[in-house]
Amino acid sequence: MARKAKRDLTMEEQLARGPIDLPFLMLVLLLTGIGLIMMFSASYASAYYDSSVSTPLFYIRRQSEYALLGLFVMFAVSRFNYQYLRALVIPMLAVSIFLLVLVLTPLGVEINDAQRWLKLLIVAGPTYQPSEIAKVAVVLFFAARLSKRDTEHIKRFSKRSWLGRRLNWLQKIGFLELVPYGVVLLAVLGLVVLEPHMSGTILIMVGAASVLFVAGIHLGWFFGVGSLAVAAVVFIIRSKPYMLSRVELWLNPWKDPTDKGFQTIQSLLAIGSGGLLGRGLGKSIQKILYIPEPENDFVFAIVVEELGFLGAGLVLLLFSMLILRGYWLALHARDKFGTLTVVGLITLLAVQVFLNIGVVTNLIPNTGISLPFFSFGGTALIIHLAEMGVILSVSRQIPAARKD
Repeated sequence: MARKAKRDLTMEEQLARGPIDLPFLMLVLLLTGIGLIMMFSASYASAYYDSSVSTPLFYIRRQSEYALLGLFVMFAVSRFNYQYLRALVIPMLAVSIFLLVLVLTPLGVEINDAQRWLKLLIVAGPTYQPSEIAKVAVVLFFAARLSKRDTEHIKRFSKRSWLGRRLNWLQKIGFLELVPYGVVLLAVLGLVVLEPHMSGTILIMVGAASVLFVAGIHLGWFFGVGSLAVAAVVFIIRSKPYMLSRVELWLNPWKDPTDKGFQTIQSLLAIGSGGLLGRGLGKSIQKILYIPEPENDFVFAIVVEELGFLGAGLVLLLFSMLILRGYWLALHARDKFGTLTVVGLITLLAVQVFLNIGVVTNLIPNTGISLPFFSFGGTALIIHLAEMGVILSVSRQIPAARKD
């Protein structure tokens, strides 16, 4: 029996199977590999002295397993035609909002006076933050809708009635266009604030704002709404005693050096003792029961202590190159949806890196945010790598002429 002839690929399928951007891929792999090494170095002592785990290799084994799974997810997503994400944005947004609601029920997991987590399994299993999914869903929703902004018909209301004239005026200044985005953003932010999760709130706001900015929304709205957002953040901080105490400790961590200011002080000592070249890989002193949970949010302090100013500068350089390459891919994307998607995802990464390092160096108050690719956390690593897979998927469809 003759072999059935292969079906000719459509133009969409040919574009989706184009070559991925190798510089971006190599930067992701480098940061993932260095992150695993530094997380292993930072976590060894914690696991060694922790009676609840069976081996000093506990953290690195789990993180390595999640890294392999995350890389598989990244490559799988990179081969997925990102155009199909347009049809998935509404279900993703609905699921993320549902999970954020579940966090506030008895199913939510409370850690350090914040209820931000859910378990992957009902009884046991690793925890994850639904806000990580929500921030991606918001970016994709905004990108999918705003990519059609230039082709959508602007509805006009009757000029004969008072209401019609007012609605036309609101349409003219762009208010009505922003209503659906405002409703979605307020719903998601409201649930995240209730956890409470200030860093997650900031990430979602900045990610959404970056997509709106690139889509061409008038700058006046950013000044107006941005001022309200800053005022709201200040109000929330002042109304939450634990947030207010974090601001006070940020200004003077030596006010409570043996308790709440202890982690920040030890982080600064680690950074200061690293010097130019560092103590050497694996030779950190502060990770030996000084910095609490050094494998998590404060892993960068161990990076500076062991690798010194030059090593930490190299890590920051790699992050900078990854972010700049991401924006370059956004600039050369095939269509507006690809551009907006990449801008939103890369901005999320950039802001998260800035917030984490800002906390570690005491540049900003402690927000409880991890360092992408470095901090211990399997589900977060998988989500970050999946985001990189989406960007690589966009890079596949960049016309060859633009890559040259």
